[in-house]
Amino acid sequence: MIKKLLITFGASFIWLVCFIYFTQGFRSFVWTAVSYQLKDRLKLSPSASQFVTSISFFPWSIKPIYGILSDCIPVKGRKRIPYLVIATLLSLFPWVILGLQESIRNSRHQLMIFLLLQNLGSAMADVVIDAMIAEAARQEKAKFAGDLQSLSWMTMAVGGICGSLFGGYALSNFQMGSIFLLFSVLPTIQLFSCGFVTENPIGSSHLPEFSTSNDTNIHHENVSDEDRSSTDMPKPGTLMRKRSNKSSKKLTSDTSKIPGKDGSLPSQWFQSFKVAGYTLFKAFRRPVTIPNLSTVMFYYQTEVLNLDASFLGTSRVIGWMGLMLGTFTYNRYLKKMKLRKILMFAHVTLSLLTLLDVVLVYRLHVPFGISDEILVLFGSALSDAVHQFKFMPFLILSGQLCPPGIEGTLFALFMSINNFGSTMSSFVGAGLASVLDISSGSFDNLGFGIGIEVICTFIPVAFLFLIPKEATGISA
Repeated sequence: MIKKLLITFGASFIWLVCFIYFTQGFRSFVWTAVSYQLKDRLKLSPSASQFVTSISFFPWSIKPIYGILSDCIPVKGRKRIPYLVIATLLSLFPWVILGLQESIRNSRHQLMIFLLLQNLGSAMADVVIDAMIAEAARQEKAKFAGDLQSLSWMTMAVGGICGSLFGGYALSNFQMGSIFLLFSVLPTIQLFSCGFVTENPIGSSHLPEFSTSNDTNIHHENVSDEDRSSTDMPKPGTLMRKRSNKSSKKLTSDTSKIPGKDGSLPSQWFQSFKVAGYTLFKAFRRPVTIPNLSTVMFYYQTEVLNLDASFLGTSRVIGWMGLMLGTFTYNRYLKKMKLRKILMFAHVTLSLLTLLDVVLVYRLHVPFGISDEILVLFGSALSDAVHQFKFMPFLILSGQLCPPGIEGTLFALFMSINNFGSTMSSFVGAGLASVLDISSGSFDNLGFGIGIEVICTFIPVAFLFLIPKEATGISA
């Protein structure tokens, strides 16, 4: 598979994709340190810590903005590499500053601002590389789209495994500042790697054409011979064929109004933003928010169960291995399965796995001789694998179904819907922890909070009827 991808896409492109995804996975190395910084150095409560983390990760929820900028405003005739360089710089310097300035990383608000900037750079880099993958998948190379996505996620899983393994070791042997500086090496390499990938320049008069009718027909031929009527990526609770067809007609009508070569540059930019914004508005749906108590569980595991950093790093390794297993299993056996079945299985299984946290909190496993470590490792591995079953079909289809010219915008939109749901889940989880008076040293109501989380996991199941019965992971 790798040899075919190297021949098809080129070694430089494959290296850049794999390295960026590896870096995204290796972020677990430094974010483990951030979790302990918030807990032990800044002495934040679970809800306050989760609030800081949610704010820091907010840039991942507005990825379409970066996609619109990349699609609509070329820099010196190039849409991808210049923005990738800017994103890499944004993700590099915050870690360097935090590593060198102890006063900044010991200040709650300053630390949150720098983490916000760092996530801004990481999210923008993610958008750009996803757009490059989407562009490749949309062309005659679409038959390799699944393999390319699988390689990307497998590489990220390898990065996550390495980051989690070294993260626990680093916390025990290095100062916090040194950990931040060590991680900054990867964005530095990423910055230099951008120089080895060439991008064909486009003239200012050749801005993206935003899916004309001819482009749309060609695009559908690449995606599927059996189903040419669907133009939007299938999302849980949003995929309806009739709506997709209506949306396609409206979008095609609007794109015909984009000025040609005679239009001024500001006019072209305005029209580009207008069409991209319209597409963005039509594609968004209200996400179903499920409370996320992951930060509270981190406090419980470290304060009550006394699990050390090395073990928590190992549990994340098991989780990343579960993600790799999920990616391989889906790409090999499940991509032709009906989406409704995949999502039903995923949500029911996730709710059952969340119940393991209830078992852990109420100590129901102790009479059976099952250790806390086994329960944590088992739940971590299976949860990440099931999450991947749920996510992979949309990841592959989003790359194939992006119309020409706005790959960055739409692919970022599809991904940010998921990220926005995660961010809102963290906010709701922080609010739930505050309402239930769950704090450091006081976890009496944690089991009740997890019970609410389990119930909410079933809410998306009620919307599965919106997905066509015959939709699969390779055709919608």
